[in-house]
Amino acid sequence: MMAADGASDMKPFALEAWSRLRLDQVERALERWVTADANPGCAHAAPAALVEAMRYAVLDGGKRLRPLLVLAAHEAVVSDSSRGAEAALRAACAVELIHAYSLVHDDMPCMDNDVLRRGKPTVHVRFGEASALLAGDALQALAFELLTPEDGSVEPAQQARLCGLLARAAGSVGMAGGQAIDLASVGHTLSEDALREMHQLKTGALLQGSVLMGASCGQPGAQALAALQDYGAAMGLAFQVVDDILDVIADSSTLGKTAGKDADNDKPTYVSLMGLARSQAYAQDLLAQAQQALHRSGLPNTQALAALADMVVNRAH
Repeated sequence: MMAADGASDMKPFALEAWSRLRLDQVERALERWVTADANPGCAHAAPAALVEAMRYAVLDGGKRLRPLLVLAAHEAVVSDSSRGAEAALRAACAVELIHAYSLVHDDMPCMDNDVLRRGKPTVHVRFGEASALLAGDALQALAFELLTPEDGSVEPAQQARLCGLLARAAGSVGMAGGQAIDLASVGHTLSEDALREMHQLKTGALLQGSVLMGASCGQPGAQALAALQDYGAAMGLAFQVVDDILDVIADSSTLGKTAGKDADNDKPTYVSLMGLARSQAYAQDLLAQAQQALHRSGLPNTQALAALADMVVNRAH
């Protein structure tokens, strides 16, 4: 709609307000589900010390980008947001549990050996390496437990779709595979194609999987689903490019984790390969690709997805 002076009177999307409502929903669900007695069907409660480490790893920290992508994609493909809402919320929490478990394991001495995460000591520093390993294992298992409720709230076929999407995003052809390439690449110079492939798996797969899981909680057409897949791929890669940029230009207090760690560990990054200016330009190009994919989707309600992509790329400014 145009105002009298010819300027558009369309209000910009209020991402902060939109996010606040959904983050509150996700936090309350995680608080409820990551507990010693989350499964009433079990005869025994989980060990208190293990649950404490799990909750430390998940609650009260993180941007929750992946859950927001799940919920935004779900809203983009349904006309009634209550349709598939329970499945979408469970998917949002499940993908965050997978992300949290991966951070717990990545921070351990056998991997990145980091001592700071989300502005506080990493799980292995706080609880010890053995407890951190078990907490990560338990979080991964709980993610799939959330996707398979026995109360009839999520149809069995939908449970299977969500489990398949999450398993592929997190496994050997996704996040875990990318981390394996990353560890093997320390001290080596990668080509731009090889670096892109590594990050498409290590970081991009779970972000793209978040979008696809949210979409699967509705019934998108083939064109819309293909476009959302492209959006997720561009978003996932953009996130890592910007992460590499921030590792160079931001400090530890801003990042909530140790700054300059990649350079110290001689890891290949977009900045080390392309330089800072080209990396920043590439991030903007990926943002344009993500926005173009949303336009191709033909979906009328993609404002949240568009705003999340913009937030991811422009957090470096």
